[in-house]
Amino acid sequence: MSSPPRTKPPWWPEGEAWPPRGRRFERHRYGRRILFGLLALMVVVALFGALSAILFSHHDGGWQRGDRPWPFGGFFFVLLLAFLAFGATRAARRFTGPMDNVAAGLDQLATGDYSARVDANGPPPMRSLAESFNLTAARLQGAEEQRRALVADVAHEVRNPLAVIRGNVEGMLDGLYAADRARLSGVLEEVNVIARLIDDLSTLSSAEAGVLVLHREPTDLRSLLRDVAAASGARAALHSQTVAVEGESVITAIDPARLRQVLENLLANALRHTPAGGRITLTLQQGPAVVTISVADTGPGIPPDQLPHVFERYRKAPDSTGSGLGLAIAKRLVEAHGGAISARNEPGAGATFSFTLPLDQDG
Repeated sequence: MSSPPRTKPPWWPEGEAWPPRGRRFERHRYGRRILFGLLALMVVVALFGALSAILFSHHDGGWQRGDRPWPFGGFFFVLLLAFLAFGATRAARRFTGPMDNVAAGLDQLATGDYSARVDANGPPPMRSLAESFNLTAARLQGAEEQRRALVADVAHEVRNPLAVIRGNVEGMLDGLYAADRARLSGVLEEVNVIARLIDDLSTLSSAEAGVLVLHREPTDLRSLLRDVAAASGARAALHSQTVAVEGESVITAIDPARLRQVLENLLANALRHTPAGGRITLTLQQGPAVVTISVADTGPGIPPDQLPHVFERYRKAPDSTGSGLGLAIAKRLVEAHGGAISARNEPGAGATFSFTLPLDQDG
């Protein structure tokens, strides 16, 4: 079995250590152990037969040891044979017992019971197999729970826009509302909410599956940060907020559209949680092999109990009107570029989201 990849795959659950702990089931070592056990058993049988032939022989209806009769020869022979059979049975049970447990667990998985677990006992290969089974079952159980949560969350997010659209359209058809620009604009906005949710889910699923296609091109990151800051200027001005860009120009190969999506998500999050008159700073810092981009605000920061979970899907503040996918998407897009993202609280200065991107060494 090949070793796990050095970098954590995008589908790996949050909060679990990578690479996975515990023994891995090694099929080649397992096969060698069985072969060695069979060969050892054959050697023992051969030695036992040879020893019996040398020590004991049957003459004229009685057992003889060397030149002298030995009345207990037959009993000793049967006793050794029984001991050998007992040892072989115990050795077989050490392997077949754990295998039976795993087989029963697989039957449970086949019926959709992902809570199935087996005891890790027996020889080391059997314990490795049991641990691998438990890890697989836990992963399937987590995936099933995420699937159910996804269906419930999508239904919840889509229900309200659809209700608004339906109510407005039915009212216009019944003559209760005028089909004017204002009314249709509201309907269009709800359609856009559903469309954004679908786009977010599509982007997130593609990134988690590792099939997201990036269109990289040499990009000036400082210019990109300035464009994103300028696009949010009107929204920031409504609350007398300041958006500043700091750092020198850095050019590297990225997908500008995807990275812009990351920055817009982080900046929108910062604007939403920064009080009137506050400041949001976008900082660009170049290192030897990576470039670090930070989005810092002067808001209240992230609650400590929520800080480890901010990049999980559908995690959002109580006053948020979004789908709760923005930060999860940002994390996946950064990882698709080969970078990493993190969040922290600055004492007395709000929250800071930082992510790294590898520098284009050929650029």
